[in-house]
Amino acid sequence: MSITRRLLGKAALGLAGAALLMQGTALAADRPAPFDKPGVKIALVRYLSTGDFFQAYLSGVEAQAKALGVDLRVLDSRQDAALQADMVDQAIALGVQGIIIQHGLTESMKDAAQRAVDAGIKVVAFDVNVENPKIPQIEQSDRDLARLALEQAVKDNGESWKAGYVYVAGIAPLDRRNETWVDVKKKYSGINEAAMFGTLDNPIANSVANQARSVLQAHPDIKVMFAPYDEFAKGVKIAVDEAGLNKGIKIYSADISTSDIAAMREPDSAWAATAATNPAVVGQVSVRALAQLLAGEDPGHNVIVPPTLITQKELIDKDIKNMEDLSAKLPQFAHADVAMPAWMPNPNAK
Repeated sequence: MSITRRLLGKAALGLAGAALLMQGTALAADRPAPFDKPGVKIALVRYLSTGDFFQAYLSGVEAQAKALGVDLRVLDSRQDAALQADMVDQAIALGVQGIIIQHGLTESMKDAAQRAVDAGIKVVAFDVNVENPKIPQIEQSDRDLARLALEQAVKDNGESWKAGYVYVAGIAPLDRRNETWVDVKKKYSGINEAAMFGTLDNPIANSVANQARSVLQAHPDIKVMFAPYDEFAKGVKIAVDEAGLNKGIKIYSADISTSDIAAMREPDSAWAATAATNPAVVGQVSVRALAQLLAGEDPGHNVIVPPTLITQKELIDKDIKNMEDLSAKLPQFAHADVAMPAWMPNPNAK
């Protein structure tokens, strides 16, 4: 038989494919059970999904699940608390080995989470307190998010100003951020909360904008808006811009996205600073903590992803225009060495 160039090419491709397969098998063999074999199934059960933050969070969950070779099911309740509880039961019925509960209300998720634990399923919870010592809480260090943003507000505006505050009680991360706001007001007696408002009605930014219009009309002397969720901040910015108050009010928030960066970089933007973790990294950490549980390891009860302060000035000075620029120019934002045992694949590795 004559050896042609085509046959040599096929042989080379075959050898390369075999090498990759062997490499993948070797990598899997280095991982603890059940990740030493394919077929692990996990579910992400979501309460909130509107906005850039949650899309980025989902992309991080998907990236880490892919790196681990697990079968991911995504169940989205779209802010229906009863449906989210039912979706936990659906995930149990699907035969998943692990569940990530993403946001939600304590009263609706506490019993649902316990049912999953009773069924022998490993569970982690991101930004919802399910009041269960067996379930690790994935957190963005919400108190630090609020602290960083408010420290910048004091640095920019001094220790005495009238504030508008956007808040919805009953959502774990917002409740934790609220604790810091309460502490800051105690520390600086010159900070006067003129109005508290907020809603999670979809679309959130537009609904908050409607409320902010009324607040600005009633309190035209507000100088600072503390909106510790970027959809809240977007809504406040809409109202501030419409009222022509963008040069007289500064907005401080939590969370970040490419559209947030664009809004902060606009000429004379009122949006002065935000404190944020990379939502994609938080998604990755959520999967990694769950994987550790499945492997019989303890990620700890509070798995905390540290935040970064991002100012309007920094975005402009460093010419940061999107999330990719942010990760490249602020390396601490690109990866969190959290829930990262030696065997865990890093989806960010080049």
